[in-house]
Amino acid sequence: MEQQQAQRKAGVIGLGAMGAGIAATLRRNGFQVHACDVRPGAAAVFAAQGGVACATPAEVAAACPVVISVVVNAQQTEGVLYGEGGAAAAMKPGSTFIMCSTVDPNWSIALEARLNASGIHYVDAPISGGAAKAASGQMTVMSAARPEAYAAAGAVLDAMAGKVYRLGDRAGAGSKVKIINQLLAGVHIAAAAEAMALGLREGVDPKALYEVITNSAGNSWMFENRMAHVLAADYTPLSAVDIFVKDLGLVLDTARASKFPLPLASTAHQMFMQASTAGYAKEDDSAVIKIFPGIQLPKKQ
Repeated sequence: MEQQQAQRKAGVIGLGAMGAGIAATLRRNGFQVHACDVRPGAAAVFAAQGGVACATPAEVAAACPVVISVVVNAQQTEGVLYGEGGAAAAMKPGSTFIMCSTVDPNWSIALEARLNASGIHYVDAPISGGAAKAASGQMTVMSAARPEAYAAAGAVLDAMAGKVYRLGDRAGAGSKVKIINQLLAGVHIAAAAEAMALGLREGVDPKALYEVITNSAGNSWMFENRMAHVLAADYTPLSAVDIFVKDLGLVLDTARASKFPLPLASTAHQMFMQASTAGYAKEDDSAVIKIFPGIQLPKKQ
């Protein structure tokens, strides 16, 4: 009975837009969720909702057989595992670390070897779908792991997402598929911004343009989602400009290693770099539209 109860515990490190949704979904699906965040207030809010607040990743790891890391990048993941109060030293042999960040696939492969050497299972598990789908349990997980890691953490993966793709029997494939997804996402946002900017430059009613495009063949999920932010003049960062500076940089680094040309991804990366340098780094990624000269952007009503 104690073993069965332990298996219904899960830890979440990072209670941002996606992490908070994952934690809430796991609780809704019957897990006792221990969580921590670098912002003490975030864990306190989660505790008030019925979760268990922890002060450090190590405290989460000591309590849970499966630990899910939902931080921004590889550097932060290293801190979660091996920084002060890190999870790795507190994880028991046979426990599992699920890594949900967008990272260099080679870094993920190396992390699997490092954790396996300590008797810890590892799941390379980048996520997609946004905050709303994380909160509703409908997000997508692009995973790769050894069979023993899936055996240990499969129930948690299935409980936290609507679709869990198992893409390989060792780390790397999940992160490769995620950066390909990010190539498309970044290019689509850049193209959507370019199209809307041209419409504004030509004096087209932006609301009418949005209505037509979202009901025509030129539409994309990113146009429909991100250009709504532009129309509302709301650049609150659900996903910031600098996220795509990072993610498209990972895309280009991966392709450069095999001398593979990516002309569209390269151009989109430069657009996000320009937006970041112009002062929009922390704004919503739709703020890439602000790099276009001579346009009058919609203002908040």
